[in-house]
Amino acid sequence: MDYSYIFRSAKLIEESLSKAGFNLINEGNYSLRTPLSDGSFFADFSLSTKELTLSVLVYDSATSEKYALFDNPKAHGAFVASLREEVNTKIQQIKSICFESRDLKEDYFKYLQNAFSAQPDFPWPDSPDYCVFRCPNQKWFALVMKVKYRQLGLTGEEEVWVVNMKASSQNIQNLVDQKSIFPAWHMNKKHWITVLLTAATDFENLCQLTQDSYLLVSGKEKS
Repeated sequence: MDYSYIFRSAKLIEESLSKAGFNLINEGNYSLRTPLSDGSFFADFSLSTKELTLSVLVYDSATSEKYALFDNPKAHGAFVASLREEVNTKIQQIKSICFESRDLKEDYFKYLQNAFSAQPDFPWPDSPDYCVFRCPNQKWFALVMKVKYRQLGLTGEEEVWVVNMKASSQNIQNLVDQKSIFPAWHMNKKHWITVLLTAATDFENLCQLTQDSYLLVSGKEKS
């Protein structure tokens, strides 16, 4: 199962991988094995610092055969759920030891207020996790919200803060990297993008993209 979303929510500290139990296989590739279900099963973690991927395979300890139900999204039995919970617990442990987590949301709000004199507006009272920032023409140039990684095409039910902003239709293809910048969620993908508000995102680039969005929405720059 793919757990690469962890690289979208935090920044890897490679020298800390050994503290979490990872062994270096070759340059940029690490592995970790941990028992599950009191030793009846085990999980093999494979991490690549080059590809920024983390995957997990689960095996039966008695037969060393792959436990296919673990990877099957349609499998929802109590036992497979317990194995996934054990793996998720290990994922969170790895994240706490090997990754630097930083939520950019508060810093981003301060930037929006200082750079554009824009205040957060909550147009949907029943949805406090959605707020917009508007240009003087009252059109919004940034929509900050909380979504699940799977809604961006990534694996994972974990929620993450993101911002939707306008971008030049000619540049969107080059901007979208499927790492910190994605096709717009729930908006016109020809004119909007979604950017993670996590350590995976370069803050200076985030600010520049926001300035571009402001100019496009305010009519000061052609789309």
